[in-house]
Amino acid sequence: MRILLLFLTFLSTLALSGCGYNTLQSTDEQIKAGWAEVLNQYQRRADLVPNLVNTVKGYAAQEQAVLLGVTNARAKVGSIQATPELINDEQAFAKFQAAQSELTSALSRLLVVSENYPQLKSDANFRDLQAQLEGTENRITVARNRYIKTVQDYNIVVRSFPSNLTAMMFGFKVKPSFTVENEKEIAKPPTVDFSAPGRLLPAK
Repeated sequence: MRILLLFLTFLSTLALSGCGYNTLQSTDEQIKAGWAEVLNQYQRRADLVPNLVNTVKGYAAQEQAVLLGVTNARAKVGSIQATPELINDEQAFAKFQAAQSELTSALSRLLVVSENYPQLKSDANFRDLQAQLEGTENRITVARNRYIKTVQDYNIVVRSFPSNLTAMMFGFKVKPSFTVENEKEIAKPPTVDFSAPGRLLPAK
């Protein structure tokens, strides 16, 4: 009886392996790891915002609309609970992506405004923050692209036969991913280098 059970277990293992179960498990774990890195880089950017806003405010306090836009966008990002379950909820994921895009746009406007203030551009603290932001945007792009690729690989397994039968059996569903109007744009971060006087400090 024991030998029979071991044999059946062995056959079940082979069947699950051949039907994509192990691939579903491994890619699902890769998605979780990739998502954690995306969140880490977005948090890194959010942490830069208060100092960046305060530095700009010191030279361009009259730009209240732009400064408020960045502050509000950061607050909206912070109000979204980026739980592990979010990556399985298309609506929640879209809300998260929209909030991050809004912050990206607000930061871009802030940096464009800074071009009108030579003293701000020459401020060492501002240049350091600008360099850190540029490095962070690059990291965000890399993390997003890796996440997109991992989700794509996973979704292919979920949709393909016969692994789709295994996916249905164990509750694996298609996951949402980042979307952009122009797919080529995901390959490059927003431009934040305004060639300020002096050498930019490396991103930390």
